[in-house]
Amino acid sequence: MARVLVVGAGLTGGACAALLRGAAVGRVSVWDKARGAGGRMSTSRSARDAACAADLGAQYVTLEPERAGPRLSFYEELLAEGILQPLTAPIEGMVVKEGSCNYMAPQGMSSLVKYYLKQSGAEVFYEHDVTAISLRGGEWEVSRKMGPAERFDVVILTMPVPQILQLQGDIADLIQESQRQQLEAVSYSSRYALALFYEAGRELQVPWAGRDLSGDPCLRFLCIDSRKRGAESPEVGPSVVVHTTVTFGSQYLESDPAEVQQLILSHLEKLVPALSKPASIKCHKWRYSQVTRAVPSSPGRMILHTEPLLLCGGDGFTRSTVDGCLESAVSLAEAVRSHL
Repeated sequence: MARVLVVGAGLTGGACAALLRGAAVGRVSVWDKARGAGGRMSTSRSARDAACAADLGAQYVTLEPERAGPRLSFYEELLAEGILQPLTAPIEGMVVKEGSCNYMAPQGMSSLVKYYLKQSGAEVFYEHDVTAISLRGGEWEVSRKMGPAERFDVVILTMPVPQILQLQGDIADLIQESQRQQLEAVSYSSRYALALFYEAGRELQVPWAGRDLSGDPCLRFLCIDSRKRGAESPEVGPSVVVHTTVTFGSQYLESDPAEVQQLILSHLEKLVPALSKPASIKCHKWRYSQVTRAVPSSPGRMILHTEPLLLCGGDGFTRSTVDGCLESAVSLAEAVRSHL
């Protein structure tokens, strides 16, 4: 029975681990360098009130039935379980494609990932930052920043492609030159996200749940997150999410976070003066926000080594949507099942 390691507790990693349940696997482990699940579908919580939450990454799920095809069953299951619900709150400026459906996650977008991790039965470890992968006697020895190295029969990498290329050990020499060229060509946009948390009882006097902006040099998307998720309550304070433009994110990528936060807040105050001062703020830099160029003609994965099996996947091999992540997860799980 094989020991399988999935690196990355985002949607691709979580769904892949769930799909491997019942395969000829002795043990599936999931490692992530963060303190919680979600990846770029993370949900942040106020330090003062854990019930006050905000989606820092993906804001809602768009389903295009024709594109999803066989993956429609994933959405049907998430809807049946209440993980997803139709997005009915007004989002100003949203462009809706004909035939598509938009959904929100009432418990936050990270609840999708947590659902799959629970379904997987895998052992999930956070603050496990992988630094190197090396061959040792027909197994993979996986090293991390803190703690001892461990050995696995199969390793699946689902983190952003640049982080895969930064790994040390034998993996650096095992990647073929043609594969390396493809991986190095993958590109991502960068942006900042701000979460504003308010005290219970505070009312935000704006008529919308979200605004899709265009033309502003700093802000791209605003959202009264609690309103978007249908979670407004007198007992829990509202939350606001702000996403910057890609141009702004690129321009200030290496700047001091405190200065960036103040810049964003000054733009926000001019744009929406009705928003009062929050009780707390969280500023997050998405160095790898959305894929702008994926691996071309990829089946959702790339096999880096066969015996023992080492492969990678994620939206860098499809596209930066929920469906893109699910497509890659299916492709990764199929490859592992065939191997085992």
